[in-house]
Amino acid sequence: MRVLVVEDEPALSLRLQRALEAAGFAVDVAHDGEDGWHLGETEPYDAIVLDLGLPRIDGVTVLKRWRDAGRSAPVLILTARGRWSEKMAGFDAGADDYMTKPFELDEVIYRVRALIRRAAGHAQPELSCGPLRLDSNAGRVTREGAPVPLTAQEFRILSYLMHHPGRVVSRTELMEHVYDRHFDADSNVLEVLLGRIRRKIGAELIRTVRGQGYRLTDRPDDA
Repeated sequence: MRVLVVEDEPALSLRLQRALEAAGFAVDVAHDGEDGWHLGETEPYDAIVLDLGLPRIDGVTVLKRWRDAGRSAPVLILTARGRWSEKMAGFDAGADDYMTKPFELDEVIYRVRALIRRAAGHAQPELSCGPLRLDSNAGRVTREGAPVPLTAQEFRILSYLMHHPGRVVSRTELMEHVYDRHFDADSNVLEVLLGRIRRKIGAELIRTVRGQGYRLTDRPDDA
């Protein structure tokens, strides 16, 4: 899953980036509202962590522009402002959740995970598809109760497919949601990693749909 962090405090943005990456997310960072607005406008993100007190363009304006343009990625607002009127301004602009500084990094991670699940239509932290179970809070995958050992990149790929079971996901979409903007789009690493995942969970669970992409199925006999 891919997350954008828009935060102008260098130390805090670095802490957020490292914490989210350690939790299994691909992370892009912007340090002002203009750069953040541009990335949110042009790149697909599964969630956005947005500070309100940004230079160049303030966070509420950035969020309004995204929503006016039809950008629907869930947004978690971070701010040092604690007044209810300021929180209301963020929600009125289209925010999905709100945290006041200072905060615990673990709570940010849990809230981001919950936003992503709900945006994909999942209410519970455990996702399932056939014999597979993914605990999004623990970052753990099992097949028929047995742990499936996955690398961080493998987990991101399988997690995205499990958030969208039964749907054909194109190669481009998958790459855009599991890698940051600096990833080499011409690399064949995605196919290599999918091959490894298939060997670990069962090749029959991830179908290649010729000319379209990949589909995670709960029906191994479904071609």
